[in-house]
Amino acid sequence: MSNQIATCSIVAKEALAILENMLTFASNVNRDYEDEFKGNFNRGYAPGQTINIKKPPRYTYRAGRVAVPQATVESTIPLTLSQGGADLSFTGVERSVSVTQMEKKLQAALATVANEIDRQGLSLARQTSYNAVGTPGTPPNTQALALDAILQLNQRLDENAAPRDRERSLVMGPSLNRYLVAGFAGLFNNGTTLDKQFNRGMMVDSLGLAYSMDQNVDTHVNGTQAVAGTNVNGAGQTGSSVTVAALTGTITKGSKITLPGVFNVNPQSRTSTGVLAQFTVTADVASGATSIPIAPAIVTSGAFQNVTASPTTGAPFTIFGTASGAYQASVAYHRDAFTLACVPMYAPPSGKGVIDVAVESYKGLNIKVTEFYDGTNDNYIMRLDVLFGWAATYPELSCLYAL
Repeated sequence: MSNQIATCSIVAKEALAILENMLTFASNVNRDYEDEFKGNFNRGYAPGQTINIKKPPRYTYRAGRVAVPQATVESTIPLTLSQGGADLSFTGVERSVSVTQMEKKLQAALATVANEIDRQGLSLARQTSYNAVGTPGTPPNTQALALDAILQLNQRLDENAAPRDRERSLVMGPSLNRYLVAGFAGLFNNGTTLDKQFNRGMMVDSLGLAYSMDQNVDTHVNGTQAVAGTNVNGAGQTGSSVTVAALTGTITKGSKITLPGVFNVNPQSRTSTGVLAQFTVTADVASGATSIPIAPAIVTSGAFQNVTASPTTGAPFTIFGTASGAYQASVAYHRDAFTLACVPMYAPPSGKGVIDVAVESYKGLNIKVTEFYDGTNDNYIMRLDVLFGWAATYPELSCLYAL
């Protein structure tokens, strides 16, 4: 049988299937926004363009007969698109290979694309997740500790009203996967589960979480500020920064802090969970600074209330981890915590410097394959392009496990 010539349309379909299969973190996040972008394709999305994603409004409960009309407040989350991909070069002879022969080349090229998409998403998760559990440097190396690690993550997701709808996942670094597999080995009586876990060396879905391992799990490094920070300076503080006495060291972006007297609340009932609320630092803070930028913003009343009270003045805030310490930030999350938008790109018509071009879509992913010719060297260049962006839509529905 003669070789099947690999047209851009065939390559694009094959490439998209390979890309979908290679994604780890991105495979279990929200990708529903792609349809909205595709429907508005005439807007001409371009690299660097920022798209605002709307979040639903919230309201407070009214007791009694008399109506209390409430204003509708819709917040938005920015999502900035970036372009990337991989490029292949074939000689005139190599260009006539079959699709089967090209598959290995596509797998190698798309591995770099999938790796970068996941890397960016996990970096975002590390910086934007408000919550973190575990003790950096202390592995869950017993059966009890391994089980408690998962229960802590689920507890924090439950306290922030993450749905239990089989859409929760945990992406682990290699070290956490190692300890959990060892710790859980004696807990399962199901022979099929044990067989899968033994053969793959990977955690099998259990305790309400879908597990995966990714070497791109990000590492956070704290600044030099002591864990027991300086005192909060000023009563009644709300909003997205907190004023403190001058810092004696630095705090890095993505560090997690707790504030004195500030407890987390259930987002629907607004009652205290009894756990100190955690905040993520949204920008690097220099030694001597007197203001720390944080997310979420401190809100003590109304429909968007997220804490019990403003921080107690004259008492120190606390940094999660150790001064200058590092920890690998595995992340447990509900599907809606993070959004990946992979939008379709403009495809130039064939004949305008292009031999062939195709754009394919599948499960919220889009890829463009463009082929052009270098006549001097008799080379066929094939571009594989993606245009994507990440957003932390509901970072409260995620929690890091620090190891």
